[in-house]
Amino acid sequence: MKRLTLILILFTAVSARAQVWHDAAQMHIFGKAVEDTYTPFVRFPEDINEKARKALKYLGGDAAGLYVQFRTDSPAVHVRWTSVKKLTMSHMASVGSRGVDLYAKTDAGWRFVGSARPALDYNETTRCIVKKMDAGYKEFRMYLSLYDGISKLEIGTEPGCEFIPVSVDKRKAPVVMYGTSILQGGCVSRPGMAFTNILGRMLDREVVNLGFSGNARLDPEIAELMARVENPAVFVLDNVPNDTPELILERGEAFVKILRDAHPAVPIVFVEMAHYSHDFVSSESYTDVEARNAAQHTIYERVKAAGDKNLYYVSGKDLNGSDGEATVDYVHTTDLGQLRYAQVLYPILKGLIK
Repeated sequence: MKRLTLILILFTAVSARAQVWHDAAQMHIFGKAVEDTYTPFVRFPEDINEKARKALKYLGGDAAGLYVQFRTDSPAVHVRWTSVKKLTMSHMASVGSRGVDLYAKTDAGWRFVGSARPALDYNETTRCIVKKMDAGYKEFRMYLSLYDGISKLEIGTEPGCEFIPVSVDKRKAPVVMYGTSILQGGCVSRPGMAFTNILGRMLDREVVNLGFSGNARLDPEIAELMARVENPAVFVLDNVPNDTPELILERGEAFVKILRDAHPAVPIVFVEMAHYSHDFVSSESYTDVEARNAAQHTIYERVKAAGDKNLYYVSGKDLNGSDGEATVDYVHTTDLGQLRYAQVLYPILKGLIK
């Protein structure tokens, strides 16, 4: 086994010499709440990272929702990257948790090209995502790992080809979404299928993914980070699955106040929790979800009663569909479930973006 691993590493090293490599850390990294994160491929600035809970620090280092864009006339696109955690999960494909995938821009929108599978037995991975492409320039978007950090990322093109990083002269107002493991991307097959990334393509704008697996507990530090986003289009609060009714009632209004003090007129969308797929055989589980959603609705009504007119509410009824086929483990969504989430939220967000 060790000999086979050594052969693979040597083969990768020889193959890698044939490409010209471009450091993604020098490119514009889309999907961040703020630019000045403590390293390029993370979601927190230094000060938020310092005061956040340990679990939030761990998850804030994941690259969920981040992506880079570039144009090239190369007939092949390669990638090599170093994962931080070498994370493997029993209920999520490794391409989704610690791989990357690639989309190409077309007249009809962004289309999936291919994905890069991470190595399972070591942190560094080199892959060719696509080769033998037709001649001409194409624009690509590369989505980064959802449940792992990336310490280094390079994009490879063929020798003699041009590589043009894409940035933004003026950022379109981003949608800023806060939530749980589902919002972070659990448990899709590849990064581009996270519903925040699907919505980004649908809406043709950045969506900031502030999903924290098991830890969307209305921490004020996260509200402070959301409030720092310049010119946000919409705030989305999808925290219910991680919270008890008591926690929502205790922290909900204070969380919203931080957003409102910074952005008095930006729409805020409250999202309920979708019912578990087994709720039809467990009245106790059904009642638990209803109680949490009732608490979310109470916060919405309290803030509204205090005079805030720019609030919107999304029922959890249709988020997963009605056939029970949208999850991998009764709660975490598959690609199908994430697509259904996006399809419910898209018309609401589209109507709110000015």
